[in-house]
Amino acid sequence: MEFSNKIKSTYTVKRLAVKLNAKGELYVSQGHPWVFSNNIIKISDNAKSGDLAIIFSKNKNRVIGVGLYDANSPIRIKMLHSGIDKVEINSRYFEGKIEEAFAKRYDLLQTKTNSYRLIFGENDGFPGLIADVYDKVLVVKIYSDIWMPYLDTMVSKLQETAEAKTVVVRLSRNVENLKGHRLKNGDVIYGELENEVVQFVEHGVHFSANVIKGHKTGYFLDHRANRKQVGEWSRGKTVLDVFSYAGGFSVHALSNGAKSVTSLDISKQALEIAVENGKLNNYSGTHYTIAGDAFEELNKLIKNNVTFDVVVIDPPSFAKQASEIDLAKKKYAQLAALGERLTAKNGLLVLASCSSRVTSTAFFDINTQVLNAAGRSYKIIKSTTHDIDHPVSFPEGAYLKCGYYRFRD
Repeated sequence: MEFSNKIKSTYTVKRLAVKLNAKGELYVSQGHPWVFSNNIIKISDNAKSGDLAIIFSKNKNRVIGVGLYDANSPIRIKMLHSGIDKVEINSRYFEGKIEEAFAKRYDLLQTKTNSYRLIFGENDGFPGLIADVYDKVLVVKIYSDIWMPYLDTMVSKLQETAEAKTVVVRLSRNVENLKGHRLKNGDVIYGELENEVVQFVEHGVHFSANVIKGHKTGYFLDHRANRKQVGEWSRGKTVLDVFSYAGGFSVHALSNGAKSVTSLDISKQALEIAVENGKLNNYSGTHYTIAGDAFEELNKLIKNNVTFDVVVIDPPSFAKQASEIDLAKKKYAQLAALGERLTAKNGLLVLASCSSRVTSTAFFDINTQVLNAAGRSYKIIKSTTHDIDHPVSFPEGAYLKCGYYRFRD
């Protein structure tokens, strides 16, 4: 079986000599994977996306790092390697990085799980690239065209490592709109895809993901460990899953014997997927759905004096840019307050954030202030970050945080 010719590039990669200002050099020496355009003081002419950027120190004129030049991003160089030791960026280099990444996922793959993130962008040495596996389907999401000259070799190694029978390419909107490549979002570049909805298993619980039309690569894998934990603590309980999307927390709760689960999301289509995911498993509880704005619907439940034994609130990112941070913090405070009022006596409130611009310290401080003001006795029994297949190698790579709050009255 061969890969589609669409991933073959005719572009010949050039080597660019680059010099940075003092701030840029400091970032590179510290191993940070991003070099911004305003940190570059000298670069070779006619640089194009995918060219190898060889960074020289300003004073000693020695190589201090190698990256990929991105003509279409303010993050002008995505670093591959930092340090004065020599490294050759070739197919063997990328293959070695993929093998390293797979080794980090080994323990996860010894569980009843066949869905995982094989490549987590910068954190695994592949800035602007994600590779997720759903059973025998590998989905490669490309956020920068720097990877177009390297896809042919790299994707072959990813497919071999994941033992995938099918490979799908997903493109971010900005990459899809760029010229110079033949790929379209959702192209199947290896094998066949009989159904764009692919079934997979997560810690023994069955799910599905639309790998062609679903968000990101089709599903959100980062909360896997938290979903498992919530499921284990939901037996015989009533559960509310807010911003439920495809029902990750809901289905784990049902599969683990929850008395009833209510999935709340603004998207009716997402709720339909959540219900279908539930039906992939055996459960005896009742699965309810509420379609609507979370803030409005939570207030309605409060007015009706409804409470739940377990309340999970996992919103989308509220701060995608710096100007949104203050508003995001206000929204997290509002959700913590609403969640507290909906959590029954001796109940469990689970609050999560995936906004990288809101730090873990800030998020947990907000929750503490809100819950202290409510006057109920509680204890934070657990706080978590990313699952094992989402390693973090630089500050901006950390975005997920989750707190478990057990009320004592």
